[in-house]
Amino acid sequence: MKHRKELLRQRVIREIDLCREVSDEELYETIDRILMNYCKEEYITIREKVQLRREIFNSIRRLDILQELIEDPSITEIMVNGPEHIFIEQNGKISPSDRCFESSQKLEDVVQQMVSHSNRVINEASPIVDARLADGSRVNVVLAPIAMEGPIITIRKFPNQPIDMDRLLELGSITSEVALFLKQLVIAGYNIFISGGTGSGKTTFLNVLSNYIPANERIITIEDSAELQIRNIPNLVRMEVRNANSEGSNEITIRDLIKTSLRMRPDRIIVGEVRDAAAIDMLQALNTGHDGSLSTGHANSPADMLGRLEALVILGAEIPLLAVRKQISSAIDIIVHLGRLRDRSRRVLEVCEVLGCQEGEIALNTIYEFEEDSEEDGRVFGSLVKRNDLKYKDKLKRAGIHLY
Repeated sequence: MKHRKELLRQRVIREIDLCREVSDEELYETIDRILMNYCKEEYITIREKVQLRREIFNSIRRLDILQELIEDPSITEIMVNGPEHIFIEQNGKISPSDRCFESSQKLEDVVQQMVSHSNRVINEASPIVDARLADGSRVNVVLAPIAMEGPIITIRKFPNQPIDMDRLLELGSITSEVALFLKQLVIAGYNIFISGGTGSGKTTFLNVLSNYIPANERIITIEDSAELQIRNIPNLVRMEVRNANSEGSNEITIRDLIKTSLRMRPDRIIVGEVRDAAAIDMLQALNTGHDGSLSTGHANSPADMLGRLEALVILGAEIPLLAVRKQISSAIDIIVHLGRLRDRSRRVLEVCEVLGCQEGEIALNTIYEFEEDSEEDGRVFGSLVKRNDLKYKDKLKRAGIHLY
């Protein structure tokens, strides 16, 4: 089957005029004609013909064998470990795919097609790149000599329709009480930081919270690779970093974008993820009147997130630790921590209030915390239990909002 597909693919390529733009319809017509002639040479079933038609088209115009995986809504992650090993995540479980690339060269062709869509460059001199597909899926690619078994591709897919709070409630990721609480905090302009591990749903949750931002505000989003799907804000400015060119110049970083965003009259700034020295610029932005801003970061707990922010700030500037902690405690009001339980479900595990810097340490007030009740048929049951009340309610009062 693989040999037959490549034979027919080569015939199609010889037939089409590569010197001009060929439409999808014209390409399909050429494939159909080639398949019809081939059927005179060798018998193939209708099912095989339909499959060959789709695979030949995808190999020329789309992303070859990955295209059907990308179009499958039940698949949330695709992991390519060289041309012969492809894994997928479905319903929270990772399993091997029965597909493989014909050669390492074909896989490299697909890689170049992926990154060119995002105006990125990848080669042996710059073997690592982050990009996105046309549907918004996040892509990370690593080439040789870093990847020893062939090109490595990791694709994180996002649903066509952004998940909203109702869907999170349906999935049991959050309770209605906590959802209402966070809605009131977003409207009132609390600076909220979302923490969690890889795949815990930070970007999805950031999208959900952004739906509560009043529609009359001006929002600026800053991301490494544009993933946020904010749809209810008319006055929205989206910015994305630019990697350095082949000469190593003309790079536009998160830090550059945060600095320029302050001159664009934002009401709120949303930074997709803080993972480097841009942390100091983000904190300064939050401390200069942009209440209600949002961001995310990788960490195992709210306390770990604060510690990681401290380290990132110190990496970017020589500032005394106490001053850093005061900056962080002044800038961030709330930390929402997400995680994946052993049944692979994504949950809000903790909602903490940052109280300030007390005796040289940042104090946290745990407002809600996930408490496990039971486990049945491999599914974990539990709920967010209230531990303490919100202490600082000044922003709520200024916004005219009364909790509950």
